[in-house]
Amino acid sequence: MSTTHEEIATITQSGIPASNLVELIDAHLHMPFPFRRNPHEAAAAAGVDTWLRTTGLSDEPGVPAMIAHTRPAELASYNSPDADAEILQLVAHQIAYQFVFDDRAEEVGRHRPGQLLPMLCESIAILRDGALPSTPLGAALSDLYRQIRERCTPAQAARWAWKSREYVHGLLYESVAQTHPSPIRSGLCTSIRSLTAGVEPFYPLCEAAQPHELTSAELHHPLMRRLSRLSADAAVWIPDLFSAVKEERSGEMINLALAYQRAHQCPLPVAVTLAIRQINHTIREFERLFDEIKPELSPSGVGYVEGMAGWIRGCYYWSRTVPRYADAGRAPALR
Repeated sequence: MSTTHEEIATITQSGIPASNLVELIDAHLHMPFPFRRNPHEAAAAAGVDTWLRTTGLSDEPGVPAMIAHTRPAELASYNSPDADAEILQLVAHQIAYQFVFDDRAEEVGRHRPGQLLPMLCESIAILRDGALPSTPLGAALSDLYRQIRERCTPAQAARWAWKSREYVHGLLYESVAQTHPSPIRSGLCTSIRSLTAGVEPFYPLCEAAQPHELTSAELHHPLMRRLSRLSADAAVWIPDLFSAVKEERSGEMINLALAYQRAHQCPLPVAVTLAIRQINHTIREFERLFDEIKPELSPSGVGYVEGMAGWIRGCYYWSRTVPRYADAGRAPALR
């Protein structure tokens, strides 16, 4: 975040030609991937409702209202427009689970940090050791892991479990940051955000959607690793733009736009504009590296990277209209 005072002054003095933050984001965000949705979206939405009832998560306080405001199947549809019905349902289940888990971890971590540890340890034990669950959240994760193992190859399921454990650990880092007496530095904020994004656990499902498993050379190619990082960052930073108003009001720390605001002591629309610049740079690097590596990839490898791109596109179009971020449409931009 090496933004200069001159850049901030230029943005502030020139004004921002938008009446609210959504218009500001739409006007400046580089989005080369067109809107698409999966034809099985309605069935996936019904499947999520059934799965939440079956696992008992819909009986948890606040969960039905939260699901209505986040629309997991809609996000899955936008992210995975070409996935078959089975993969789409898995993606939608996982999104719903992560929304419930993330919101619970955020609440507990902020107000009762010590009580977060049993919740996280149960998840790690299920993902690492196949331990039996003892809570509704644990039961839902265990059932989700079962579905992953049934649909994916053993190697893909192992990658899913590894990335999911990384996500669980990230929530502990977020809790430490939220309870720290002084704001954390921007670099730490983005590092934690890359863990709590929860996007990379979905990439084994992007692979499972392809006709063939990727080769080790494809998966571990340096450019492929970089593409994974770029796509996950862009995919989660875009919702940060739309959620900044909500999270500023609730005192959240781990948000790209709010990190810019803290670093430069600037108004939120200016911080959002600075964050958009970083996201645009990330997306353009993703495009460039994809073009560079594409001739070396198998058709399944190309489809895998296109699945990563789908998360960038999907998170943008979902964030624009999801009720969870409705405040962005009411927050004024600078004039």
